[in-house]
Amino acid sequence: MIAGSNHIRALGGQVQGVDLILCSAFVVTELNGGDEMKFVRYGDSGTEKPGVLDQAGNLRDLSGVFEDLSGAALGRLGNVAPETLPLVAGDVRFGPPVSNVGKLVCIGLNYYGHAAEMGMDIPTEPVMFLKATSAINGPNDPIIMPRGSQKTDWEAELGIVIGRTAKYVDEADALSHVAGYLVVNEVSERALQLEHGGQWTKGKSCDTFAPLGPWLVTPDEVGDVQNLALTLSVNGDVMQAGNTSDMIFPVAKVISYLSQIMTLHAGDIISTGTPAGVGVGMKPQRFLRAGDVVELSIEKLGGQRQVVRAD
Repeated sequence: MIAGSNHIRALGGQVQGVDLILCSAFVVTELNGGDEMKFVRYGDSGTEKPGVLDQAGNLRDLSGVFEDLSGAALGRLGNVAPETLPLVAGDVRFGPPVSNVGKLVCIGLNYYGHAAEMGMDIPTEPVMFLKATSAINGPNDPIIMPRGSQKTDWEAELGIVIGRTAKYVDEADALSHVAGYLVVNEVSERALQLEHGGQWTKGKSCDTFAPLGPWLVTPDEVGDVQNLALTLSVNGDVMQAGNTSDMIFPVAKVISYLSQIMTLHAGDIISTGTPAGVGVGMKPQRFLRAGDVVELSIEKLGGQRQVVRAD
């Protein structure tokens, strides 16, 4: 979305390498060590700057503290003092709030309601697949359907941003590796995913199919991550209205499980699955068309708005 008159009213694009710069006016401490924060990246695509929202919702420039929001810097986000930072004037575009994402790992069939609408058995282990990081997009940038697409679908999902290396972590310790959470629209082309053979990745990785943001919200501000409402509408019609309490495998379990298989690095993102209400699960099925408007939000994490276009 847009920031008006220097005050962020609602919704949220892309990040690049992050070097930590310590300035005398700021204190940057270890992960989970500071105040509640909402971090953003703002500006034109490819030239975004890091920012943070102050308590009044005003956008502040973070580029004097961090070169960008990625890598190891994501584990050192605590105790930035937003009120001491320069205000950002005017309307701005929000990009993805994390840059240089190493892995975008997705979990399928992770809500009881979604498994039921798809007529599939409850999985005994998390269903994991990868989504190309080239699909990452700003939260309010258009969804561009690939040529010939007839089955582009929506999926409102909670995203986990890893803040420090996680390898063989216990479930009890898993959340200490989280830098924050964000909204993901895990857009899918169902024909490519389900009807053309091969792996799901093919139908998940089209350009613009991973809008992120608007904010990276620190865990202390989110509170109970297993009790967040998710909603998604198309052209004003509510399609999804769920809650993270319906997850089959909760956030801590997902992190621990993945860390037994692969090392999770700072800046990796895990998209944790979608609640019931996707187009492919409807009778009759419903899919996106050029000109449709998709709006989604997660409690405490902000909202997104995308206009659908055909490539």
